[in-house]
Order: sequence, then C-alpha cells, then structure tokens
Amino acid sequence: MGLGRSLGRQFGWLWAAYATSTFGTRLAFDAFPLIAVLVLHVGPAEVSVLAAAGLAVGAAVAVPLGPWVEFRRKRPVMVAMDLTRFAALMSVPAAFALGRLSFAQLLVVAVVVAAADIAFKAASGACLKALVRPEDLLVANGRFESTMWTATALGPPLGGAAIGLFGPVATLVADAVSYLLSALGIRAIGGKEPRPVRTDAPGLRARDLLEGWRYILTHPALRPLFFNQVLVSSLIMATSPLLAVLMLGPLAFAPWQYGLAFGAPCVGGLIGSRLARPLVARFGRHKVMLTAGTLRACWLLGLAFIGPGAGGLVLVIAVELGLITCMGVFNPVYATYRLEHTPTDRVARTLSAWSVTTSATVAAMTALWGVLAGITSPRTAIAIAGLLILTTPLLLPRRDYPSEHVREGADSRT
Repeated sequence: MGLGRSLGRQFGWLWAAYATSTFGTRLAFDAFPLIAVLVLHVGPAEVSVLAAAGLAVGAAVAVPLGPWVEFRRKRPVMVAMDLTRFAALMSVPAAFALGRLSFAQLLVVAVVVAAADIAFKAASGACLKALVRPEDLLVANGRFESTMWTATALGPPLGGAAIGLFGPVATLVADAVSYLLSALGIRAIGGKEPRPVRTDAPGLRARDLLEGWRYILTHPALRPLFFNQVLVSSLIMATSPLLAVLMLGPLAFAPWQYGLAFGAPCVGGLIGSRLARPLVARFGRHKVMLTAGTLRACWLLGLAFIGPGAGGLVLVIAVELGLITCMGVFNPVYATYRLEHTPTDRVARTLSAWSVTTSATVAAMTALWGVLAGITSPRTAIAIAGLLILTTPLLLPRRDYPSEHVREGADSRT
C-alpha cells in the first residue's frame, strides 16, 4: 500500500517533528480550559471566551503572515513558529510558579499560539511540497493523518493521567517541550533550501493579504472544496462542547466513559488513512474524495439520538467510528488534492487563507451553537448541525480537474 516506502531522510525528519508536536498538543488536550477552571476558578462564560477568542483573534493576527511566509525560506519560519509557541506556552507555568498567572495571560497565549499554528501550517505545506515528489504526496499526507489519529487516541488519556498526578500545568510544559523538539527536528532536515524568488513587485503589498482567498475563490476545483471543508469542520467542532455538556450533564456519563467514547473511535482514523492510497489507486482520486466526503456527512445527526447507559455509549462510539474512518480516508486525499492544485509560489498564502477562514468560522459557529443550545437544548442544536452537514456534499467538486504539476508539464511541452 505504499506505507512502508521510504520518502527520504528529509521527509523522515519532517514527519518526526510533526509527530512530536502533535503528540504534545494532544497530551495537553483541553489544558487551557482546565487551567482556567481549576487554577483561576473562572466560570463557563470565561472558558467560552478563551476558546472562541483564541481562535478568532489568532486568525485575525495571522492574516498578514501568509504573504510574509510565502517569500521566505519555509524551514526557518517553521522553526521560528515552533520557538514562538514554546516561549508562549512556557510563560504559563512560569507565571503559575510565581503566583502571577491571570486569565488575561491565558488569553494572550491562546492568541499567539493560534496565530503561530496558522503560520506554521502554511510554511509546512509548502515545505512538504518541496521535499516530496508529486506522486508521493498522498503517501506523505497519509502518514501525517495516521500520526494525528494515533496521537488523538493516546494523548488525551495520558494527559488526563498526568493532570491527575502533576496538575493541569504539567501537560502544558510537555506541549511546550514538544515544540522545542519539533524545531530541532526541522533543523535536522538539512540540505540547502533556496530562497523563493518574487517575480513581481518586491515587498509586502496590500493585495498580497487577499491573494490566498483570491486564488481559492477563482479556482474551479478549490472553491467548492474550500466551502465544503470549512463548513464541515465548523459544524463538527461546534457540536463538540454541546455533546460534552449532554453526556457529562443530563446523561450522567462518567468522565472515563466520555474519554472512551472519543478515544476508541480514533482507530478509524488509522484504518481510513491506510486505506486512502489503495482506494485512490483502484477508483481514482476524485471518486474517492467525493464518496468519502459524502459518507463523512452522514454520521453527525446520529449523535442527537444518544441516550443514557451502555446503549448510548455504544451509539456514540459507533457514530464517531464511522465519522472518523471517513475523515481518515478523505483528509489525506483532500490535502494532497489541495497541494496539487496550488502552484508553488502560492502555497503559503493559500494554506494560510484556508486556515484563517477555518479558525474564524469554527470560533463563530461554536459561539452561535452555544447560543442556539441555550435557546433550545444541546440535543436540538446537535440535530440542527447534523441536518445542515447533510447538505455539504453538494459543495464538493463535481468533476475532476488536472493538477497543477500536470498543467505545468503540459505547458512546458507546448
């Protein structure tokens, strides 16, 4: 299936850096709200502000970072963003040790980390495209996807145990150290990275801020995929806190049952990511993306019917397993498709615009669905999201388009 094929030493270091930081992040899952509640003793409103504002303001701060990243060497940018996240996160345990930790500091750190995340993703996508041959991009993205789901399955339970033993600040230290190790891994990639050459006017111009969105919205393949992915991600994320309220509140599930309900189905992500490449080889990229994207939209509504007891727990696990398996197939195919349809000199701006929009929309939808749940109920709000997500397959590209490197090859022959 191609998963054992070597993609070279340089990719190996990039993958190791990704794995380290991803495991650190999953280990510190929900560390910020836990610190806010357990250490600063704030209420639900402040916790909601921390979650939404971190994403929204971080996305706004990151808007000029896409053009800035585009015309710089990507690996130094990735190292700088890793070190920025390390320093920002380490400021929290330092302030805690001195008895000076405040909610305002947590908010600032959340914003800095969110903005650095977006800049790092933009640079890493461009770095991956430069390190890996076009025909190996799907294999590389499949490995990232399987790593992410492995970390998602293992990280939160281990993080919960660490919080029980050492307190909530300890997992944030582990997360910070993981970024430091990631920076070292990126430095170890080695080789000479050429400086991007700008063929038009030098310097950052106002139009550069919107170039990523301009490219996405005028591209016949990326435009529908963009709206589909942003809407699906925001609807899924908007229901996550509501499901926690429903399961841990009225349905009286124990915290370990809640963790099991979302940890066990992550095996579906591993299965899906391993199936992605052979499915593409057999049925074609576009058909697999369309089918997996459609099936992915069919599961969320099932969470509105969760009941108490073992039956409810089995239902959540089954729904999440189906959803995550479809995501495991879809995500590496979609990530590869997006890179293949983006020219090298626009990758950072395109990925940055994509991430900024996703973060801002997730923040807005999470807040909106919180209001909707307050007016109706968490179960009703989850059902509405489940019905809306059923329409998202209509936004998937209806036909296949030649990738960027195929068009460039055709142009070079004419």
